[in-house]
Amino acid sequence: MTDDLDRTHDPARRSWVASANGHSEFPIQNLPFGVFDPGDGRRRGGVAIGDAILDLSALSSTGVLQGAAAAAVIAASGAQLNPLMALGRDPRRALRQLLSDFLAEGNAAQREIEACLHPAAQCTLHLPAVIGDYTDFYAGIHHATNVGRQFRPDNPLMPNYKYMPIGYHGRASSVLASGAEIYRPNGQRKPGSETLPSCGPSRNLDYELELGLWIGPGNERGHSIPIAAAGDHLFGLCLLNDWSARDIQAWEAQPLGPFLAKNFATTISPWIVTIEALAPFRTAQAARPEGDPRPLDYLWGDADQQGGGFDIALEAYLMTPGLAGQGLAPHLLSRGNATDLYWTAAQLVTHHSSGGCNLQPGDLFGSGTISGPTEGSAGSLLELSQGGRRPLTLASGETRRFLEDGDTVVFRAACRREGFAPIGFGECRGTIRAAAPL
Repeated sequence: MTDDLDRTHDPARRSWVASANGHSEFPIQNLPFGVFDPGDGRRRGGVAIGDAILDLSALSSTGVLQGAAAAAVIAASGAQLNPLMALGRDPRRALRQLLSDFLAEGNAAQREIEACLHPAAQCTLHLPAVIGDYTDFYAGIHHATNVGRQFRPDNPLMPNYKYMPIGYHGRASSVLASGAEIYRPNGQRKPGSETLPSCGPSRNLDYELELGLWIGPGNERGHSIPIAAAGDHLFGLCLLNDWSARDIQAWEAQPLGPFLAKNFATTISPWIVTIEALAPFRTAQAARPEGDPRPLDYLWGDADQQGGGFDIALEAYLMTPGLAGQGLAPHLLSRGNATDLYWTAAQLVTHHSSGGCNLQPGDLFGSGTISGPTEGSAGSLLELSQGGRRPLTLASGETRRFLEDGDTVVFRAACRREGFAPIGFGECRGTIRAAAPL
């Protein structure tokens, strides 16, 4: 981690963009990438700085950038960030360093750069990349244990869980940027109380609190990515809500796993916090307790074990029509931390490619639901309501087993460490709408 720290992480660095100084999510130490439209109907790459967005297309036309950073800003200027992702770590880091310098107080290019800023409140954010493939993992061991205990009280984890990252291939076409409406899915369901299955709107709609991992450079088909190099294939992280229809899932999942219960929508926060911005918040992978089996050699790296985790505080909130109608604050569902993941991001990359799968720039991974060891840190309603048997009571007097139409789920996240400026991810938000007719 020490080698990855540079002047961009200096907590004393201030920006001439006044709103960035002390900004809770997007100070000059963050500089996440995204795709936005300032109102002219043309999508282009941007960087969040305080309450503004730096237009990378406009910046590219100024000619103030040179060398690797100039190539990177051109790659980041279009309607998707895949070309920037493909360039890899060094050009991205060079661009980050120069952007930080240009946005810092006292920079002589302030007037030219200032003309490239847009007020964020007047812009629309979009998916940051074309997602060729989406894979959802199951790397949160407390979630896996909590869910498994509901079905297998004496043996909640499958025997393979502590030996390899478990995942399934999701649906890339239904990944949505924060704010998009979520239509309740239709599907088959058969609770134990009913003799035959029926088809209709999901009765047990749930959220899952996850991180999204964006792939940078890919690998050649048939060739795996070794654990020591896996970090070079990561572009950055976002928040991810893997919406889940629990009743549909329970009926359809055997024997091949999730299908319609998971493919109707996945929501992500639109800003990608780069691996470089997260360098001060790397940590040891704390969720692997002493006595657990050592990962197989291809999944083991000493450096990854020491700094492959991320210290990211996570929060999930619920706003209901009843809470909004009474002017009440959103209900805090849970607080957790990414340190509760059992597998590191590098291990997910290495395992995914170990059979020769060719990852591509812009591929997206879900970490799996991040739950902690305490009751208030569960990352889904399936856990918080114990499968719907213990409804949550809200300040409005409403109760929730699972999500109802009109409910809004909001995820937030922050990185904090003494000696460094805190950074955030922006919101991951979705509101449930009634199912469309079959």
